[in-house]
Amino acid sequence: MRKVLILGVASLTAGCGGEGGQRTASNDPFCQAVLPAVEAFMAESRARNPTPDDPRYGGTLVIGSIGELADGMNAAISTDYSTTQHQQFVNLMTLIDYDPEGNARPYLAESWDVAPDGTEITFHLRRDVFWHDGEQTDAYDVAFTYETVTDPLTAYPNAAFWDNYVKGPNGVAVVDDFTVVIRLEPHAEFLDPFRSAAILPEHLLGDVPRDQLRVHPYGTQCPVGNGPFVFAEHRPQDRWLFEANPAFPDALGGRPFVDRYVYRIIPEQTTLLTELLTENIDVYISPGPDQAQTIIDNPNLELRSYPFRNYILVGWNSRRPQLADARVRRAITMGTNRAEIVEAILRGYGTVAHTGVPAFHFAHSPEALPRLRYDPERARALLDEAGWRDRDGDGVRESADGTRLSFSIKYNTGNQQRQDIAEIMQSQLAAIGVEAQPQVVEWATLLQQINTPELRDFDGVIIGWVAEFKVDDTDLFHSERIDQPYAWSGTQNPEIDRLLDAISITVDRSEATNLWLEYQRVLIEEQPYTYFYFPDRLDGVNRRVVDVVMDARGEWVNIKDWYLDPSSR
Repeated sequence: MRKVLILGVASLTAGCGGEGGQRTASNDPFCQAVLPAVEAFMAESRARNPTPDDPRYGGTLVIGSIGELADGMNAAISTDYSTTQHQQFVNLMTLIDYDPEGNARPYLAESWDVAPDGTEITFHLRRDVFWHDGEQTDAYDVAFTYETVTDPLTAYPNAAFWDNYVKGPNGVAVVDDFTVVIRLEPHAEFLDPFRSAAILPEHLLGDVPRDQLRVHPYGTQCPVGNGPFVFAEHRPQDRWLFEANPAFPDALGGRPFVDRYVYRIIPEQTTLLTELLTENIDVYISPGPDQAQTIIDNPNLELRSYPFRNYILVGWNSRRPQLADARVRRAITMGTNRAEIVEAILRGYGTVAHTGVPAFHFAHSPEALPRLRYDPERARALLDEAGWRDRDGDGVRESADGTRLSFSIKYNTGNQQRQDIAEIMQSQLAAIGVEAQPQVVEWATLLQQINTPELRDFDGVIIGWVAEFKVDDTDLFHSERIDQPYAWSGTQNPEIDRLLDAISITVDRSEATNLWLEYQRVLIEEQPYTYFYFPDRLDGVNRRVVDVVMDARGEWVNIKDWYLDPSSR
């Protein structure tokens, strides 16, 4: 039986208050039960752990970004980068995290052992971590989370994380309250999933049917985490409010320095820049390169620029007849002057991409790969070869059955770079007889349209993809994942399947490098995406925010250690 340890939450009342003011009201019975428990435990924790007498403590930190935290703090279903960052570093905890060099280090797990034959990992958990409602975080939470994310009914978006693990209840065993064993087949970079998959509370979600987790109020109405910040409020499409957790373990740094953290959703980059310049926000996540010099020129701000893990792509839905032929997709790429577009958009803050293997990865070798360079004449020849010709003289090609080579390219609201890409592609592709129609969609709606297997309501989509430190394209391109959220392209190529399978279990780096190069050559031929660029990551930060670390791990990696210059408050 699991240990149940709830501190100071007896005789609960329905009153809500606390350091950050009134919490979000919710009529959902689940939220009405859990929020008072959080209030009671936080009040008791503040009484037991008064704020240290140190000028670094206090104040409200405000971060602005263009997108909602889609799916909230439900780590079993979320698909958005910023959301995952909040799960890892703000509201929840992962078993391990990475140091700046990318080496695994303890977090929720204070240590781990790997069996000599590589078939088991034993995690030993900290004993001083509590859920924000007062219950202790333990091995049963880890086991529950593992069973949940490996259950097909959950539809965990990054299913490839667990390809070489024993899935379900047979893959995990609770030894005692703070020791859990995970079973696996030996494979490369096996610890990486435990850096990104946050642990969820079994005592709150254990009875929820796995196929109902996606619509459960836990994610966006009343998440209960165990990380350094406690959920206080969510106003959809406006903001999230978190408060410092006074019960966060001293051994991990104790409560954060700031009293409150606000994540503001401002779906327009010009407005975001204005809010940064007028000091209504402290941090602007991912400003456009065209805004960089304005930030540099302001003495109160600094521009953070660093290599990152993401790339920008145009994903083609090969389920559409216009995009089903790889020759058409190659022609589209060759009919687009990516180098010119990237220079105009990035202004030196990035490079053209040919595949999705980022610069930090050992197999990043663009000089060893073929490239689809800008070549309109070759693009026209490929389209002719594929049977698409302008049969009626209107400037747009048609197939033999009269289908026009016309499609939409969707991008998200407020992203000027992606709008520019869509509009320039529209102009350039018209020159080779292809009609591309830009279409703007709100961010959360766009994610639903492209990630829902039953929907796939798009032709082309301009989107960013953040690779994990363990780069794995299985969820993107493997035929067995054709009905999973990230199978945007819908392409099926047996050679890609074979190479992805081989890469996942190849530990030797030299052997793996050869497989990666072979895989990328096939991928370039298949061209499920038009790979656009690897951008440098840019962030605008007010100089009053001190001790900010931002690197390839993310923007929020040490947010609990940020503090506001006392003279600025």
